[in-house]
Amino acid sequence: MTIVRILCTLQSYDRCASLSAMPLSTFLFDLDGTIIDSIELILRSYRHTMQLHRGNEPLPPDDMWIQGLGTPLWAQFGEITDDKEEIERMVQTYRTYNLSHHDALVKPYEGVVDEIRRLKNSGKRLGVVTSKLRDGAMRGLRVPGLDEAFDIVIGCDDVTHSKPHPEPVLKAVKKLGVLPAETVFVGDSRHDMESGRAAGVKTAAHEP
Repeated sequence: MTIVRILCTLQSYDRCASLSAMPLSTFLFDLDGTIIDSIELILRSYRHTMQLHRGNEPLPPDDMWIQGLGTPLWAQFGEITDDKEEIERMVQTYRTYNLSHHDALVKPYEGVVDEIRRLKNSGKRLGVVTSKLRDGAMRGLRVPGLDEAFDIVIGCDDVTHSKPHPEPVLKAVKKLGVLPAETVFVGDSRHDMESGRAAGVKTAAHEP
């Protein structure tokens, strides 16, 4: 289901909520693959890093990298090597390439900007929960002009345990001063869904 259809469905649910179903006050979103389409940037960054650090080896398939989306870079590269120093170098290479090509390759999904602004204007609390560093997340939000739309942004540098652990979602809920029962987390990966469910919020899966 696309992000626009998800939000329309959730808002319909909210309007019909009874006393036994708490209305939704808060919408949390993953960033990459949910708000912004960054898959080409992600794959190019991954390929560049692997070619630079493991150029003599066959390149693992893109699907392997995509399956790890939603977890921190160090965890993804940890599936390739056990060498902590090499992991740090690979993460740095990835981030350097990613930042230098970011604005040219990232774009919002169709309709998502209008829907998020509609939610904001209706008084909903909005947050981003991402496995990116918070500074990188803010840069991603600036591309579609949404950097002022969210009440909170939780990055991997804001927590001890990243998704799929519930800590990032729980931290967002706590800082916003809302209840899990009135919150929904929209994401595109199984790590998003696992994190949201473990935190006790409703979840909705975006299929790019």
